[in-house]
Amino acid sequence: MTTPHDIKRGVSLYSYQYETFLRRMTLDDCIAHAASLGARGIEVVSEQSFTGFPDVPQAQIDGWFDSLERHGAYAQCHDMFLDVKLYKDRKLNFEEMVTSLKRDLRFAKRLGCRNVRVIVNTPPEVVVACVPLAEELDVRMGIEVHSPFHFDHPWILRYTELTRATGSDHVGYVPDMGMYTKNYPPVFRDRFLRLGATPKIVEYILEAHAARVLADYVLMDVRKLGGNAVDLQMAETLRHNIWSNPRRMLEFMPWIFNIHAKFYEIDDSGREPAIPYEEIIPVLIEGGYQGHLSSEYEGQRHIEDAFEVDGREQVRRQQDMFKRLLGEA
Repeated sequence: MTTPHDIKRGVSLYSYQYETFLRRMTLDDCIAHAASLGARGIEVVSEQSFTGFPDVPQAQIDGWFDSLERHGAYAQCHDMFLDVKLYKDRKLNFEEMVTSLKRDLRFAKRLGCRNVRVIVNTPPEVVVACVPLAEELDVRMGIEVHSPFHFDHPWILRYTELTRATGSDHVGYVPDMGMYTKNYPPVFRDRFLRLGATPKIVEYILEAHAARVLADYVLMDVRKLGGNAVDLQMAETLRHNIWSNPRRMLEFMPWIFNIHAKFYEIDDSGREPAIPYEEIIPVLIEGGYQGHLSSEYEGQRHIEDAFEVDGREQVRRQQDMFKRLLGEA
């Protein structure tokens, strides 16, 4: 019997990036599919879903709301990016970064989203400068805690220190479950083998990931073993597929607005072999999390060279897993 909870299910439309890029799914198709699974909270990467972003014609916005209403869904989160390399000869200055984030806050309000996923490279001072507008619009800003970052990383600790000092309840976190990669993703391994990785070095890298060996040491060892370029590329992925303890979320739970339920594959047994949701979801329930589990499928880029991508099926499988772990099934 599952402990009572108030966790809601949703889908990031980023999950359908492959189908969207190939024009196999429209924005309406994506919303319809998510809602058909009972995942009614819609997270949108606006640069993917709206033509002309950020100058989106009102007709597109009207179509967004019509689609949400037609399928019984609702806007949940807008994902922002900070394009610090917008200009060839310099990076954005502080004022320009603030202007960019304020633009996204206003766009989220226009979409009806209560939350904005703030990309992790956004300086905390920029977020702090936007607090008054976020409160005025009643839109919450959550920094994406994304691997290789984690809750104890110096960058996130600094974000915590500066944003807590504001006393605002409109600044918090959007943890990405990719920082809980307990097992090396099989779809990664298989693709590197297809690309020409050396089997014995692949085994070494898998063992090193399981032993939590520092990526820099693994790279050094792979070079000593005579690894080729693909071997080194695989070793490099250890930097961005870390394992940290999901229970660290408990301390931060009151400020967690949304969960990026990253996954690379839901296998035929209905499990994610790399990211242990059977360990993660009990922590969210224990902590009283009240936001969304937002499906974020990112396995397509690791199989598209050899297999047909089916984002719909993968999202369906993950949502079925959530139903089971949340006690809905």
